[in-house]
Amino acid sequence: MLPLGITYPQYLVLMVLWESDQQTVNFISDKLVLNTNTITPLLKRMEQMGLISRQRSDSDERKVMVRLTPSGIELRERASVIPMLLADGLQNTPTTIEKLVEIRDHIQVLVEYLKKKDTHLSVR
Repeated sequence: MLPLGITYPQYLVLMVLWESDQQTVNFISDKLVLNTNTITPLLKRMEQMGLISRQRSDSDERKVMVRLTPSGIELRERASVIPMLLADGLQNTPTTIEKLVEIRDHIQVLVEYLKKKDTHLSVR
């Protein structure tokens, strides 16, 4: 639990919405590389907490739109310290900024590979 009263996956959803509010569940799911059946219960809890609202799209009833509430918007300012706290915590480790950037780049390549629709993983 972050000191904000939210879990890390909830923080990730909020980061997506802080970047661009009013998104579909599918957009959030794709952005976080999570299945919609994983995101949906998470969004329900966030709605109960008053951080987001969910509503069917007027133009396409199959789509559910997710929007930040005033509480969700306000939390952004309080959450702005998290990257700094993370950087402070890493100062006591042998990891350099350059190494973190390299790790991030490798993770981005891996995520893009896994996001490809035609990627099939099999176990022999």
